[in-house]
Amino acid sequence: MATIQQDKGKKRFPRGKKRFQKREKPEYEQKLLDLARVTRVVKGGRRFSFRASVVIGNKKGKVGFGVAKGSDVSIAIGKAFAAAKKNMILVKRTNKTIAFDINKKFGAAKIIMRPAKEGRGVVAGGAMRSVLELAGIKDIVAKSLGSSNKINVARATMAALEELGERLVGKGLEKKNSSEIKETVKKTVKKEEIKKLLKKTTEKKALKKVEKKEEKSVKKTEDK
Repeated sequence: MATIQQDKGKKRFPRGKKRFQKREKPEYEQKLLDLARVTRVVKGGRRFSFRASVVIGNKKGKVGFGVAKGSDVSIAIGKAFAAAKKNMILVKRTNKTIAFDINKKFGAAKIIMRPAKEGRGVVAGGAMRSVLELAGIKDIVAKSLGSSNKINVARATMAALEELGERLVGKGLEKKNSSEIKETVKKTVKKEEIKKLLKKTTEKKALKKVEKKEEKSVKKTEDK
């Protein structure tokens, strides 16, 4: 009887199905920078909610930052993740570091970022470190000055990384973008030249018409 009871208690899995299935890796990794309990004063009293600030990235050049509020912690984090996904930026890297020094200010937070040699690592702390690591930058020296507010520091780093890409395009390090810009400039120049020629031709035609009218008027006076 004991053997029968033991068999009944065991869980049997059907053949062909694995007992443990591997979970798929998410597209973006996320880090919770700050979680705060905030209050809103209304007519009836105080209403409490949670504010979450989240950084997401794929460690291959894509990074985003979002802040959101919710009645529950999980709701706030979910909203912040969605906001960060909407505000994603592409970071231009050169040999796992940045191309040149950047100084950026957001609110009262000031940051300095400088390129580093291979193997130096991410020399930064707090919010800057999490943003740079999720962006895929592996060698950099960074320093946060002024305010130590995590949200402002994270936004300053995001603005600096975005400006980095804009400056690189301006310098012509991205050949595709520069070639496209040149083509558009050529097209606009050609259009302007065509407009000028058309104006000249129309002016010439108008002058010819006026001359013809004057000749006709002169002939009529002579005939009289």
